[in-house]
Amino acid sequence: MLDSYFTVNLQGSDEQIIQKSRFIGHVRRVTTEEEAQRFIQEIKKQHASATHNCSAYMIGEHDQIQKANDDGEPSGTAGVPILEVLKKRELKDTAVVITRYFGGIKLGAGGLIRAYASTTTLAINTTGVVERRKMAAFAVSVDYTLIGKLENELRNSSFLLEEIEYTDQVTFHIRTESGQEDHFQNWITDLTSGKAEITLGESSYIEIPVS
Repeated sequence: MLDSYFTVNLQGSDEQIIQKSRFIGHVRRVTTEEEAQRFIQEIKKQHASATHNCSAYMIGEHDQIQKANDDGEPSGTAGVPILEVLKKRELKDTAVVITRYFGGIKLGAGGLIRAYASTTTLAINTTGVVERRKMAAFAVSVDYTLIGKLENELRNSSFLLEEIEYTDQVTFHIRTESGQEDHFQNWITDLTSGKAEITLGESSYIEIPVS
């Protein structure tokens, strides 16, 4: 598992008019090629009367699966520009379909490349990008006398305080960067003079919006 990577929010779209042609960008997070193909077919069915439904996707930890389709546009003017935007933005597990309703004005190869690339960028920006960061989960239980000190220190630290649970003790649910587990446990032990009960849970991905 990668420590972190970028992908899109679950789904989104946006559109623009270029030289009277309507370009609609559809974006979806996918984890398999089958999901990507289902998404493409779904958009093609939804926009069956469109002139073109061009697509590209990039899937896998190391971008093992990369596909682009011009769907009738001149070779290399649609699918590849879409894919290049995904590469430039370093977006994994992402599929994009750009629907074009022809407006009567030919754009030429350069114009098509710019149109498909800019619509891809527009749709991705509207959908939103997240960083999926692998983080370790900790539960830190302390006596009520340590609440104020520990909460204050946690909120001023680089660690992520997710929740505070109040029972017979106070339990802080915290996330730390992968590789910081030992440092965190030592920090808590020093901060509480060894009076904290520290439980390490399983690591999982946390999604952080990218502005």
